[in-house]
Amino acid sequence: MGFGGDDKGKGVGAAERQASRASGTGLRPAGAPTAGVLELPVSAEEAGTRLDVFLGRRPELGSRSRVAAWIRSGGVTVDGAARAKSFLLSAGQHVVVAPPPAASYDLVPEVIDVPIVHEDEWLLVVDKPAGMAVHPSRGHSSGTLVHALLGHGVAGGEDFRPGVVHRLDKGTSGLLVVAKSAEVHRALVRMMQRREVDRRYLALVHGRFACDSGTIEAPVGRDPLRRRSMTVGGVAAREARTHFRVLESLGDFTLVEARLETGRTHQIRVHFLAIGHPVAGDPTYARRDVLGLGRQFLHSYRLSFTHPVTGQALQFEGPLPADLAEVLARLRANAGNGGVRL
Repeated sequence: MGFGGDDKGKGVGAAERQASRASGTGLRPAGAPTAGVLELPVSAEEAGTRLDVFLGRRPELGSRSRVAAWIRSGGVTVDGAARAKSFLLSAGQHVVVAPPPAASYDLVPEVIDVPIVHEDEWLLVVDKPAGMAVHPSRGHSSGTLVHALLGHGVAGGEDFRPGVVHRLDKGTSGLLVVAKSAEVHRALVRMMQRREVDRRYLALVHGRFACDSGTIEAPVGRDPLRRRSMTVGGVAAREARTHFRVLESLGDFTLVEARLETGRTHQIRVHFLAIGHPVAGDPTYARRDVLGLGRQFLHSYRLSFTHPVTGQALQFEGPLPADLAEVLARLRANAGNGGVRL
């Protein structure tokens, strides 16, 4: 793990709109169509690339976890032979992706109010409330952000989460960009992969810092003992990098801005835990919830990127939700500190 410290927008209000006028509840199973077979030649420039990395660079295949599952199940072959995900490709080889039949679902729109910060014919930027899952999954068959946005024409990516480009944990609030077409979705995913989307979070963490800013560099993978948790290292760990700067010291807590360079599951929460500063209120990684937050104090407050169609530079900011703002105000009052206003 690496940790380095240094001693040294324009806000857009969220306007609430009705997410959908259609009625319905959750997911409706709709059979199991077979996905199409895709053949991908390996170029000279791609020689020496791992099989999973080669496929992970292709947004049309969806998430890397899904691709890894196809490799494990034999749904991916190289020149007719099944290979491990770590197999190194050679120029001229042909990779064939034949995903196994998978259950699909008819997503039914639901009437759920979600603040929409920006909407045009190609994409939306929304301010997701805490407690809402981004997309359907086991245990979350309805009431997700995807259900709320179906009436806005979201599209692209995997069938069960149309338009979703990146995610926030259920207990994390804040800004997300969602696509309205497959082409825009692919463009936004490529921008994410090239780290051309600036994502910044406000986090209240335990403890005080000896530096004003720094970078946490440590791979994040699945915790081998707690399968729903992540950890530094762990199973199938991938490189992860979080930059931060201290905004305000508040007694036993510190308000920081965290900027993601990569976007691993639970990255900010795991990284700050690894350096001894867990996110306040975090039900998975923190100490006792001494502030009575009921969820992690983590909010995606700023999102900046170049519009993939118009080329316009876009920057959006979302205010702290009321529950987090109330706790912050209480800490400032107890510390006798007016604080830094963002």
